[in-house]
Amino acid sequence: MSRFALFSSAAAVLSLSTLALASSPVAGSQTIHPSVTPLGSVSSMSSLASHLPRESTGLVRGRAQQRQRGPNVATMWGETCATCHGEAGFGGAFGTSSLITKELFSQDHDRRFFDAIKNGTETGMDPFGDAFSDHEIWGLVVHVRELQAKGLREEFGSPTPAEDGVYTSQRAKFRLEEVIVGGMQVPWSIDWLADGRMLVTNRGGTMSVYEDSQKIADVEGLPPVVELGQGGLMDVRVHPTTDWIYLSVADPAQEGEGAMTKVYRGKIDVSQDGAAWTDNEVIWESDQQYYSGSRVHFGCKIVFDGEGHLFFSVGERGANMRVQEAVMNPYGKIMRVNLDGSIPDDNPLPESATWTTGHRNPQGLVFDLEGNLWTTEHGPRGGDELNLIVPNANYGWPVVAFSINYSGSPFRVPWSGPNQDFTMPVFRWLPSIGASGLDLAKGPAFPGWEGDLLAGGLSGQNLDRIRVKDGAIVEREELLQGIGRVRDVRVHRDGTVYLVMNMNRRGTEIPEKILRLVPVE
Repeated sequence: MSRFALFSSAAAVLSLSTLALASSPVAGSQTIHPSVTPLGSVSSMSSLASHLPRESTGLVRGRAQQRQRGPNVATMWGETCATCHGEAGFGGAFGTSSLITKELFSQDHDRRFFDAIKNGTETGMDPFGDAFSDHEIWGLVVHVRELQAKGLREEFGSPTPAEDGVYTSQRAKFRLEEVIVGGMQVPWSIDWLADGRMLVTNRGGTMSVYEDSQKIADVEGLPPVVELGQGGLMDVRVHPTTDWIYLSVADPAQEGEGAMTKVYRGKIDVSQDGAAWTDNEVIWESDQQYYSGSRVHFGCKIVFDGEGHLFFSVGERGANMRVQEAVMNPYGKIMRVNLDGSIPDDNPLPESATWTTGHRNPQGLVFDLEGNLWTTEHGPRGGDELNLIVPNANYGWPVVAFSINYSGSPFRVPWSGPNQDFTMPVFRWLPSIGASGLDLAKGPAFPGWEGDLLAGGLSGQNLDRIRVKDGAIVEREELLQGIGRVRDVRVHRDGTVYLVMNMNRRGTEIPEKILRLVPVE
């Protein structure tokens, strides 16, 4: 069994790999998420092969006291950890083993690593809680995760096809096909009309109708849209049993340059003369006081529960602590309304669409085969989340988070404190993947994936398959990685998987695409 020595300043080596892999949960410890039982304290540890004198830990405390507020975790690592572990985490000094292993990369070790650093061990490691704040300790854990991800990617690479273009995954073989190439401007979402024709939304405010990969018309008469940063014309959902079509947009403020997520429904009349949006109705909008000039975090995803309700996500619009300020404001929420926009009588709060709160930017929303609602949402740097949505729950943003700041400085810790009752994610991506797009594998194309979640990533350029049982992940694999920014994931009724790709970024000339995963026998 390898040793995981996390801290040293020419001294004090702690074997966290032994701790993480051999220790057992302590009674009364707090559960981070359904698949992890963290240690609240450390009462017994496996013996260490060696350790260095305790008096040298004073050097670490001295350095910590001299640091300015808001340290960079990479700098902290270089000053206090790299002597033993190396800048890239491969170890070597004082006999330390590499941190860059698949086993140590598991989220099951998050809290165990943190507690050992903070509280010390019976095997001779002094606690470092006096030298580092909780936020700094967690920031170092995030840095380790980033080093692990980089090292493991370099060692094992990404999913690649064979010479014939066939990908072989754990439960299926498939190939990628190009459905639409070019002619789009930051495509955001797709869905299919009852006759099989496909709708494609573009962030700039246009929606087009495609037939057999050819655009046949742009839809005229759409509701007002403003393209503000990440916002614009976003999600489109065709109701499965009616001819209503639901849209989420960045709605321009009545005064000034602000915007806010807004949901409409209408119908589309396609004729030889083109396509027109008709019967427009407002399904949900916030009060103008919540409109913001912020360019980020509109949420925007829409899903139906099959029982006459519409669920949709609203991001926190960069408002951060206002998410926890009042449950009645719209920031960082999953909303639930009737199909006509009225408020269901059994919502958690009377006359409010709010279903859950404490979210940052949920850009994936789907029901599984058992009727459970799932969302994926962005953390800052690290800590994208897969959440099981439970009515009236608070998911903690921004009081708790698995992330650090984009600048590399510490941010929060990822678990509830005293008198806090936050619902934790079933899974967190560390590093972030830029979680965007979520659907359920179903239909005849991929029977081996039936009922699995399919999650896309923007910055991660990935598509993950996730199997959940009894609220815990039992399988997860990367189906694709490095293919471009996956904006949306949609499963066709035949079971093939469509990916909306945002290829153009920072001046690149690669055309936007719609891709499709098709099965191979």
